[in-house]
Amino acid sequence: MLRTWHRPLVLFGWTMAILIPVALIGLLVDDRTVVNSPIWLKPLKFAVSLTIYAFTLAWLLTYLKKFQRVGWWAGTVLAVAGALEMVVIVGQVLRGRRSHFNFETPLDTALFSIMGSTIVVLWVTHAVVAVLLWRTKIENEALSWSIRLGLVISFLGLGVGFLMTQPKPGQALDGGTLGAHTVGAPDGGAYMALTGWSTEHGDLRVGHFVGMHALQVLPVVIALLGARANTKLAWVVSGSFLGIFLLVTWQALRGQSLVQPDGTTLLALAGIIVATALGVVWAREPKKELVSA
Repeated sequence: MLRTWHRPLVLFGWTMAILIPVALIGLLVDDRTVVNSPIWLKPLKFAVSLTIYAFTLAWLLTYLKKFQRVGWWAGTVLAVAGALEMVVIVGQVLRGRRSHFNFETPLDTALFSIMGSTIVVLWVTHAVVAVLLWRTKIENEALSWSIRLGLVISFLGLGVGFLMTQPKPGQALDGGTLGAHTVGAPDGGAYMALTGWSTEHGDLRVGHFVGMHALQVLPVVIALLGARANTKLAWVVSGSFLGIFLLVTWQALRGQSLVQPDGTTLLALAGIIVATALGVVWAREPKKELVSA
């Protein structure tokens, strides 16, 4: 079955999968840190995320019935862009340098510019794939809508990356860094294990991660529900996921850590939960049969 999937994306996915144990070994044997974080943590997180992302897109492209050549080229360009970005990230690790937001030397500046270009290419090609799949009819309507809406939300999640490149308050280029994951403080403060997200301030990587992986979560949820899933439920689940994505992104932009929500954030979360519950009731409401007199 894998032979029918998009081969460049499958190859990219396996390459990222192989990088995972390499990065894990790096974490064990290399005690260097960058911005107060183990230097091999970033390649590990990117490898895990891109492995899932690449295989998911390779699978989704099998549904294309029209414009298959366009889809093939979009997937191929996306795989090449992702691979180039990872080459820069791993290369900077080997050099003991920061990969993101680094303008300390001409080489660091050039490498980060390359990464910025690959992110734009990846974002655009993802949009192309999303348009193609949006126009593709899939027999299972609930699954079809979960894929379509997942592609849109993941497009927005990828777009959060652009917010990270914007200058943060108090930052100046003469410090060698411009842009940050953290909102409200410089990168490098206290962080969560595994994810590396800030426990003290806002972190845009939360929304980036949540949004990007809507592409996997939504179809999986609908698939697990099986015959109980319908188009309405696909919209409800997708709307709930979109609400969570917008909430954690808004929370980060306010400089608030994911693990330190204030009353406003909790109230918004409660609203999403209530709306989701009402939506599920609406989606599962049995159709009323017309009774002839």
